[in-house]
Amino acid sequence: MFSINIYLRFALIALGILGGIGLWVIYGFWYGFPFLLVGLFLLAGYLLLGTLVSSSMLLSKGQFDEAEKRLNLTFFPNLLLMGYKGVYYMTKGIIAIQRKNIATGEKWLRQALEVGLPSDNERGAVLLQLAMIAGSKNNRQGAQAHLNELKKLNITEPMLKEQIKELEKQLKMLGQATNPSMIGLMQRGGGKRRMPRMR
Repeated sequence: MFSINIYLRFALIALGILGGIGLWVIYGFWYGFPFLLVGLFLLAGYLLLGTLVSSSMLLSKGQFDEAEKRLNLTFFPNLLLMGYKGVYYMTKGIIAIQRKNIATGEKWLRQALEVGLPSDNERGAVLLQLAMIAGSKNNRQGAQAHLNELKKLNITEPMLKEQIKELEKQLKMLGQATNPSMIGLMQRGGGKRRMPRMR
């Protein structure tokens, strides 16, 4: 998906709004109006979408430091569109988990589910991460509950489908074991996960 460099966007917003106001004051409204309109349009896009598209692109390439810095440039997450607000929290959660901060990551992922996500692929990615977290805590019941939720979704991402199948297989194996232990489920079933493609 096409996205304007965030620093260029900030510069164009300032140039459009301040330049438009300046031309309006000096030469009259119609001279400044086009610049003002472009500045306000870019500002509205930033407020509604934040930096999520570029953050997701960086995250999908495994560039976690860059993705976190870019995500931190979304200064008003409460103003994001409903689906994008969920993706914002989801991205924060995935970055926290990659930094081994599981408790914080789980909190952000649950918040993403609470505020809503744009598609079943994003919802599925969050539920899969939560299932893996439950597995790492030796909570087979919690992991199974997340798997049951996953089965109700219409997942279209091939990689995500494979990861869900692997989770289901591991849970079945653990259910048949005499002494089921779920320690290591995250390592066996996961690794780095790609962000679902933003629509």
